Amino acid sequence: MYEQEQGPLAGFTVGVTAARRADELGALLRRRGAAVVHGPALRIVPLADDTELLAATKELIDHAPDVVVATTAIGFRGWVEAADGWGYGEELLDCLRGVELLARGPKVKGAVRAAGLTETWSPSSESMAEVLDRLLAEGVAGRRIALQLHGEPLPGFVEALTAGGAEVVGVPVYRWMPPEDLAPLDRLLDGALGGSLDAVTFTSAPAAASLLTRAQDRGLLPEFLAALRNEVLAVCVGPVTALPLQAHGVDTLQPERFRLGPLVQLLCQELPSRARALPVAGHRIEIRGHAVLVDGCLRPVPPAGMALLDTLARRPGWVVSRADLLRALPGAGRDEHAVETAMARLRTALGTPKLIQTVVKRGYRLALDPVADSKYDE
Repeated sequence: MYEQEQGPLAGFTVGVTAARRADELGALLRRRGAAVVHGPALRIVPLADDTELLAATKELIDHAPDVVVATTAIGFRGWVEAADGWGYGEELLDCLRGVELLARGPKVKGAVRAAGLTETWSPSSESMAEVLDRLLAEGVAGRRIALQLHGEPLPGFVEALTAGGAEVVGVPVYRWMPPEDLAPLDRLLDGALGGSLDAVTFTSAPAAASLLTRAQDRGLLPEFLAALRNEVLAVCVGPVTALPLQAHGVDTLQPERFRLGPLVQLLCQELPSRARALPVAGHRIEIRGHAVLVDGCLRPVPPAGMALLDTLARRPGWVVSRADLLRALPGAGRDEHAVETAMARLRTALGTPKLIQTVVKRGYRLALDPVADSKYDE
């Protein structure tokens, strides 16, 4: 089967806006055959202005939570040290002694114990997914859960707890800022506008907002929103993440479970279902983002060739003139010879020249099988 050999996302290109968990998400996508364009929309910096952290700390001391989740060793140490500097150190530690304290992994557990505390539980996997599973299994309805944030918001973590009925209090030890190097983000943005991206993934609301702000700064926001509404699939890890996009009228897809794995599985279902499949010259072709499946075999196609093939596939079996095909070619100018050159390369890339027929003095057509022809004559 094709999915076993090539992966369900083979031939598609997916943009990743995440910063902290980009490697994990990128690996999941590549394992399923996708090409990945990484343009981090955020960078994570220590909280220089401590007013937010101070306010969160005082709120927790005054109204103790049921659960505290410590996510990073450096973040937890920084929180305790900052509280100590404000004169709230002992009060914070007393508060933490009286709650269910979950530590994500051995390093965080070490920081908790160095502060003179004992964790209630810590997963051996260092996985926030395992922490979430434990919380949901215990039941979170009506519980107040403090979450030590560690930069980019944890994909789906807050959404899942909130959906379960919990009140989540964020402890902001870091701040999210635009990336220092905007070039990768600009490449992702240009890919969405230029038609080379099939989908863009978002794992946090700040990342979505940051990408929209960058598009606006470059004067490209209307075009980018149009791309997301039409050609480029916007996939968010959960409803909170989707809010900045929905505020601009962009429909998004979200998995039922707010995790990276289900997000990738959703892409594996959605992108292939949107590919155009046609019976042509005794073969089955499926037109994907940057490649074509010919009888289940993946054939990478250059951008000019994909532009021609997309144009022919919009009117399968009908003759498309060289002039119309020339208009579809990116930056081709006025020379119809460019169409012949691109067509020759397309046929070579497909490996089956008879898929596209030359109609003398008229243009080209996809050699749609006669059985299928009647569907398009109505």
